[in-house]
Amino acid sequence: CIRDSINAEYMGRPQVDVFDCVAPTMVNYPKSRNLYCNGRTCKKHTSHKVVQYKVGKASTLAQGKRRYDRKQKGFGGQTKPVFHKKAKTTKKIVLKMQCAKCKLIKQRHIKRCKHVERADRKPKGKTTDW
Repeated sequence: CIRDSINAEYMGRPQVDVFDCVAPTMVNYPKSRNLYCNGRTCKKHTSHKVVQYKVGKASTLAQGKRRYDRKQKGFGGQTKPVFHKKAKTTKKIVLKMQCAKCKLIKQRHIKRCKHVERADRKPKGKTTDW
């Protein structure tokens, strides 16, 4: 982002503020959206249910895991490097959109954020009173 603001001076573009690059802490996203469905039966805009993607359990039968376990076996300690230099504090959020008609699921990523809240849309200017 700093590079963008520096390059903007030379390219004649408006400058980008450095603080715009910080990932938001929370993103509100609707529970259902009207999106184009590319399924065989639909081929039109339909209602889609939105669910956050979760990584499944790692398989013990995957080739990489079998290779790693075989190399670790016996004496000699840790054989592969263990990653410790974690720099990112957020993850790129992936949402699963499921068509209400044909149940086709497509995935769509949104920007980095710490937390995603799925909620129904509120009218503009209205706040909820607790």
